[in-house]
Amino acid sequence: MSDLFERSIVLATANPKKVTELRAIFAGIGLGVESLADLNTPTTEPDETGATFEQNATIKAVEYARQTGRLCLADDSGLAVDALGGAPGVISSHYCTDGVETGMTREERDAANNEKLLAELGDRAISERTARFVCVMVLASPDGNIHATTRGTFEGAIGPPGDVPRGTSGFGYDPLFLVAPELAQTSAELDAKTKNALSHRGEAARAMAETIAAMRGA
Repeated sequence: MSDLFERSIVLATANPKKVTELRAIFAGIGLGVESLADLNTPTTEPDETGATFEQNATIKAVEYARQTGRLCLADDSGLAVDALGGAPGVISSHYCTDGVETGMTREERDAANNEKLLAELGDRAISERTARFVCVMVLASPDGNIHATTRGTFEGAIGPPGDVPRGTSGFGYDPLFLVAPELAQTSAELDAKTKNALSHRGEAARAMAETIAAMRGA
């Protein structure tokens, strides 16, 4: 294979909490990674104009690979709530502003997103609050070639107001997300090892690691 595969993979994300999760997942399966912050190469975040997780992950992987000259792994992830027709979906991180960047901090956005989601679900019964996290990962090289795409899901439900938010781990919608099948704990109450074993990001990352290992051995 190309010598691109002999170097660490670059995680094409500016989200430090996501980097921490991915480092832990990939370290557990023996894959070395770097983040954009580890590089001396200046980068510009591309516009995520896709209508699906796959499209946005591809946009990020291709553009960051072009900018850095390295093999880049990007993911696009979010929450899909059945009662809301799959929303927040691809605008999960900016749900409170209908997908528009307004300069809020990540913590402010998370709180506002969670508040909006609970308000939209109202007093629906737990059987009508089913949801899942989705993660799509795309591996691209500087020439624009897509080497692999993987997908993972994490099933659960959005807890009712008064019961959630709970937990101090994770980020985003984790404090609202009751983990299936028991629906007893939120994702934010899981320890890192358990969460990585169950989560959408963990599932997609393990599949990607297997794919990369196969390509390196080819």
